[in-house]
Parts: sequence; C-alpha cells; structure tokens
Amino acid sequence: MSRHYFVFVRAILVALGLALLPLLIGNMILENFAMHQARNEMNAIADRYISRSEAAISGAVEILRQMQVKGLTSCTRQNQGEFEKTLSENVIINAIGIVDHRGVPMCYVPAQVRRGNSILPALKPDAPRVGIGMSWMEYQGIRTALVSWKLRNGWRLVANISPTVLAIEPGPDYLRHASEIEVRLGRDHVWVNPTNNSNVPVIMGSNFIEEFAASTIYPINVRIRSDRNAIMSLVGELKIVAVIACSGIAIFLIALGVWLSWKPEKDAEDDFVASIRNNEFIPYYQPVVDIVTGELQGCEMLMRWQLPNGKMVSPGQFMTYAETSGHIFEMTRSIMRQSIDDLGELYSQHPELKLSVNLFAGHFNDRSIVDDLLDIYEDSPIALNQVVMEVTERQPLEDIELARKIIAELQAHGIRVALDDVGTGHGGLAYLQKLGMDIVKIDKMFIDPLGSEENAFRLVDAIAELADTMNMGIIAEGVEKYEQIVLLRELGVSSAQGYIFSKPLPARKYLEFAEDIFTDRRNPVKVLEEKKQASDEALDQIVSQNDVD
Repeated sequence: MSRHYFVFVRAILVALGLALLPLLIGNMILENFAMHQARNEMNAIADRYISRSEAAISGAVEILRQMQVKGLTSCTRQNQGEFEKTLSENVIINAIGIVDHRGVPMCYVPAQVRRGNSILPALKPDAPRVGIGMSWMEYQGIRTALVSWKLRNGWRLVANISPTVLAIEPGPDYLRHASEIEVRLGRDHVWVNPTNNSNVPVIMGSNFIEEFAASTIYPINVRIRSDRNAIMSLVGELKIVAVIACSGIAIFLIALGVWLSWKPEKDAEDDFVASIRNNEFIPYYQPVVDIVTGELQGCEMLMRWQLPNGKMVSPGQFMTYAETSGHIFEMTRSIMRQSIDDLGELYSQHPELKLSVNLFAGHFNDRSIVDDLLDIYEDSPIALNQVVMEVTERQPLEDIELARKIIAELQAHGIRVALDDVGTGHGGLAYLQKLGMDIVKIDKMFIDPLGSEENAFRLVDAIAELADTMNMGIIAEGVEKYEQIVLLRELGVSSAQGYIFSKPLPARKYLEFAEDIFTDRRNPVKVLEEKKQASDEALDQIVSQNDVD
C-alpha cells in the first residue's frame, strides 16, 4: 500500500474512533487538563520568582563581601568612584551606599534619599552580618530590596536590588489577567505584589486555586491565587466544540486525510529539514578587535549553509525562508551547541572573550529563548557572562513589553544584549530607551562613508555620544579601511569588526587567529599601522625622486 493510501485509511480510522468518544468523558478530561495545566504554570511561575530572588540576594551579598575585601568601607571620593564602577558591571543592583549605626545614609551612589533620613533600622548589637530589608521605592508593584553587610565599626554597606530583576513574565494570558501574585520577605515585608496594577483584578470569594513555594536559603515565600472560572475558560470553547465533535471531527479528518494523501510532496521543505538534521548549518566567527590595543575582544557568530559537496550557500538565499517557516529556532539552537565544541576550550582559558549570537524578532514572542540559552551555555565551558545576544533593528518586535521582560531575564543571568543595525530599522531610539540594551552596534552603512561624507561623521559621533551617555558599549561593524579606524578612535569608538581584520572564519581559522594574538605573533592593529607607515614612506620616496628629476 502506498503512503498516500495509508494516510487516507489512518485518517478514517482515527475519525471514527473520535466520533464514538462519550461527550461526558471528554468534558472531564478537558477540565482535569485545565486544572493540571494551571497548577503546573502557577508552580513554574512561583519557582521562577524563588530562583530569581535567591540569585539576586546571593549576588548582592557577594558584591558587598567583595567590596569589604577591597576595603571600600568609607565614603571617600575614590571609593564612590569604585561604587559607580561596580554598578556598571552588575545588572542586579541599581544603588550602593554606606549607612551608619542608625541606618542613616552617609553616602549613596546614585543619590536616592535625602540626607538625614534613615533607610534601615538602627543596628542591634546581636545583628547578623547580612541583613535583608525593603525600601519605600517601587516599580510596577515591585519594591526595591535592600541587602546590608555589617562592618566592624557599626556601619553597613548597602546594595539596592533593582526591581526589574523580579519583573518576570507571569505566565499565559488566561492566568496573567486572573491571578494574584505575592512575594514576601519574611512575614511582614511584601516584595512583589503586582495586583495594584489595573490589569490584574483582585480575586474575591473562595472560587480560586492556590499554590505556594518557599526558598530553602532565604526567608522568601511566594503565593499565587488564580480564579477557577478563568482557568475553566481555557477549555470553555473546547467544551462547545465537543458537542459537535462526535460527528464533525470524523468528516473533517476524512477530508484532511484525502488532502494529505494526494497533495504534492514538498521536496524543498524536506531537503531543508534534512539539512538541519544533518548539521549542514554551521557557525562562522568574525573577530571583534580593540582598535586601540589590538586585543581580541571576542567574535560574532554567523550562520552558514555548507552542502555535502562542500559548496557554501550564502545567508541571503535561505535566511528569510528559515525565519518565516520557523526553522530558524532549531537552526539557532544547533549552531549554539556547535559553538561549545568549537570554542569551549579557548573561552574557558580567556574569560574576557565574548560570543555574540544573532536573534530575530520571533525569538522574543515567548521566553523559550531564555530556556535555550540556559540549557546550552549554563554548565558549559562558555560562561553565560561571555554570551552577548544581538537583537536586530531591521525587524519590528511584536510585543515590546514582553521583549523587555525577556531581555531583563537574560541580563539577570549575566547575558549582555546588543542592538544590531542601529539606525537602519524600525525601533530606533525607542528600542534603546525601552529595552535596556547593553551595547549598540553601528551598521556598516554609516561606517562606509566615514572620511568622505561629513554627515556620516556627525551621525557616528551622535551615536557614540548617545551610547556613552547611556553607559552602553559600542562596536563599529563593516570596517574595511585604516582611515575609518583613525576616525573611529577620534570619536571614542574602541571596538570594531570588519574585513580589515578578518572576514567571518570557520572555527579552525578563528582559533588560529586568536592564538596568533594571544601568543603575540600578530597584533592586527600594529600590522595595519606598519603597512600604513610603509605605504607613506614609499609615497614620500616617489615624491622625492620626482622633485630631483
């Protein structure tokens, strides 16, 4: 029997089987499914809050401990400068300071309270070294947590945990608008209570289900209540459909079986899926170089399609199809896994190196990209703080608020986020303002005319100044001329990538490139400067000979 006939017969059998299912059993299954699904989602949300809050407090404690070790225990101008540096390097905290034994700030960076107002209770003689409390400051129902570290003289180092650390996406829509979430620190302090938001109604009566979770490390507990009626709405329409299903589904599946049996084979789709399965999509790596020192800062990982015969297919021939068909998600996961085999040893030996991974707008429609990154890199030789996610501006993000929360979650794990193709797409300044980017990348279209068009110089200068004002890193893309490097240095841009240093390289070639730099066999900036000097001397010699003649 041919495949077409097999699909046809199977569709008829399935249709007849489903048509005979009792309606009552179907309703019971749907209700049990809805309750089970809701409880799983609620437990997952609670676990995320517990995990995120534990990581935030532990991170803040470690920061304060390191500050004491470094002797940053007074309010000297030099120490406050170190406080600012610590803030720029850590996304979990947004303020650091020192308070006296009364809990009154002696210095705070940045200044957030009026002089003389206490932010912590007076220090008791038997107080533990580490204290945890709450501030009056609040953001979207999330209060700022305070972590303190007791010093020998009765003063305390204090760090504010940023509310955005706990700005977690609270599950699917049917729970998001019908759930109360409360995170408490001890018995008396509410840390998170977004039910003040008008989008989240207060649940009345007793028609709800409730889930709890508690930290095993800190006095943190989470309570989530969800409206039972809202949960049942998850399957409400399916119950109506079930009335018709006994007769309608059989007809539908028979028709579907006929169509599947005789539709033309999708050869191109099958070939593409087979190429993904055979790991024909491979990563190439383009180095990012410090144009002042010549040091290697890392690379951007790019996707290439290598056919079994060795021929390379350019990204322009397959990337659009990969994104519109949804295959891009598995392709991205595949090259991220390959990057560990390719670069794991190098990156474990050089923790300062960064690996940039390109994402497209569809990656920010749900938080699965967060799970992918943690599954692949969290316990790998490439640390999470070595990973940079590049978000392109060429495609519009469907849900800016959801994208902001996903980016905040990535940053909470130490992953930095860069805005690629700045100035060429839909988001512009809105993306920089709303998404909380760490790095901006100046597109090649602005780099190419540097040195020949005054407007290009002014545009790059404006982008560089904006990045500096917003405390973001900046990388120039598509650098191909030594003159562009000179101008970028003048504008304060110190990181660049482009063909002047190297085209995108397969793993073996990139490792050789890195080894040459780390063993001082080759400094790409010095090589360019020596070539420029030799060229200038040759030109001077020609001019001198012409003068003699």
